[in-house]
Amino acid sequence: MTNTPYYGDNLDILRQHIPDASVDLVYLDPPFNSNASYNVLFKERSGEESPAQIKAFTDTWEWTQESERIYEREIITNPDAPPAVKEMIWAFRQFVGANAMMAYLVMMAPRLVELRRVLKPTGSIYLHCDPTASHYLKLLMDTIFGKENFRSEITWKRTSAHSDTKQGRHQHGRVHDLILFYTKSRKWTWNPLYTEYDKDYIDQFYRHVEPDTGRRYRLGDLTGPGGAAKGNPSYEVMGVTRYWRYSEERMAKLIDEGRIVQTRPGAVPAYKRYLDEMPGVPLQDLWTDIRPIASQAKERLGYATQKPQTLLERIISASSNEGDVVLDPFCGCGTAVAAAEKLKRNWVGIDVTHLAVALMKNRLRTAFDIVPGKDYEVVGEPVDVGSARALAEQDRYQFQFWAMSLLEALPRESGKRGADRGIDGLVYFIDGPRGGMKKAVVQVKSGKVSSPLIRDLKGTVEREKAALGLFITLEEPTGAMRTEAVSEWSSSTSIRRTSCGRPASASARLSETSIRSSRVPWTIQTGTPGGSSRGRPMRTAACARSRVGPDQLPSCSSASATPAPNEEPTSTRGPKRASSSRCTRTQASKSRVSIAGVRAVKWRARRRALCPCGLP
Repeated sequence: MTNTPYYGDNLDILRQHIPDASVDLVYLDPPFNSNASYNVLFKERSGEESPAQIKAFTDTWEWTQESERIYEREIITNPDAPPAVKEMIWAFRQFVGANAMMAYLVMMAPRLVELRRVLKPTGSIYLHCDPTASHYLKLLMDTIFGKENFRSEITWKRTSAHSDTKQGRHQHGRVHDLILFYTKSRKWTWNPLYTEYDKDYIDQFYRHVEPDTGRRYRLGDLTGPGGAAKGNPSYEVMGVTRYWRYSEERMAKLIDEGRIVQTRPGAVPAYKRYLDEMPGVPLQDLWTDIRPIASQAKERLGYATQKPQTLLERIISASSNEGDVVLDPFCGCGTAVAAAEKLKRNWVGIDVTHLAVALMKNRLRTAFDIVPGKDYEVVGEPVDVGSARALAEQDRYQFQFWAMSLLEALPRESGKRGADRGIDGLVYFIDGPRGGMKKAVVQVKSGKVSSPLIRDLKGTVEREKAALGLFITLEEPTGAMRTEAVSEWSSSTSIRRTSCGRPASASARLSETSIRSSRVPWTIQTGTPGGSSRGRPMRTAACARSRVGPDQLPSCSSASATPAPNEEPTSTRGPKRASSSRCTRTQASKSRVSIAGVRAVKWRARRRALCPCGLP
């Protein structure tokens, strides 16, 4: 179960895959559009709506027949739902009404019940929300976890002060989120954390500085509170008799160590408390020291609700230990997963979009050099052509996000739906002797395909000034598409080639082998229609920076069909192309495949030399 990303509805995943009392810490940041105005949130479905206002919010929640079904089957008539939860949700329905806010609460209720089930008795849960719904969620959490297990309401300042007065805002600026902290019982895992003292505090209280060491210190009281009644000893120290905290032997040792000072003759001796020995300020419930992710920050992934990793590290450090299990049921781009991995915790991440799962996989590979299939398995992703086709039929956009994850392509505008101007994703890479950055345009099609799509891709590459065009299709490419790829791309002088002479676009068909072994960055499997290699998929480079092994090296030829030495000639479909130079690093084997109508050669390494394209 641990160290596993799951794709799917988290309610189903929790019920089917996560055992009782198996998780030490839950962090969740459920999606909710706090920018939507209240008059939209609380408007009944029978009321008039403004499409311009409601659009952003209805991308997330809306009261529908499905919401009604969940309300009835998952909560009201579900025999496993706690009676108190049924009564609270029914009360919400009477007060809130059948609207977007109620849809959100109905979605959250059964999931919070399941999260309590999977928590260990010593477990904790942190629910990240904003003031728009926090008061409702707190009532719901009190109902499910018990009001006696509420620990704190953490306020996190998520942005700097700003003013929207000129834009018509007539209220205080919203600069904070809320994090509700609950435990499952009255005994929970807790590691005290401390923050740094601020400068004003240091200047005020640690104003003394040792001349020899430069160490800052403050003076502490040495007298014993309660005097003789508390058993404190009385004796003379530096000419002053008092009831002291320490025995005479302990006091003498502190004096020898230079820890006792007398500011003037006759003054009561005091104890030196060094600043560098203090742990800091005990962590409070107001967090202003964790800044949001800046627009140019290296950590930023372009995910709309991404939180700073330091925020999650603080939560995980406080409420779990090494080896514990951390669960994020709305993991998004995987910030909680990354923080758990860094802090040596086990983790479980769940998300309903392939875009989020792809971001999480890429983040783990980049930050920790761990990859799916080797270090962990992704549950719920397609594993063969049949399941890929099923995903496409269920949701074309999710298929698109998943297919692009095979190339680690960046989705257009973080996966927003709508007109894409011929771009589903982009791949950036370094190419050429000077190491210049280039980009490849990616198009994904899960339905019927035809040759005009290749012409459209050519126009998109030219318009975007891209170095490559990559076309991924679930269906078999037609012969006309292959011919179009050869004639259009090879005859155009405005379309760049990679440094080793490869054509700048490819039309590729996902095969079962490609889905199982698609973890090599920027490479895909292609089908092999026709020829002696029919049915034998091979790994072929999608760009000059593909990472492949010696037995999987693609041809470095251009659109030429001229055989290399010791090679049998082979024919190509479509018009005959003129030959061009090849890399001389190795001799080619006889196995060949067809990609975009061009016969590529599968190289088998016989000697290791460095190709100008940079492949090993």
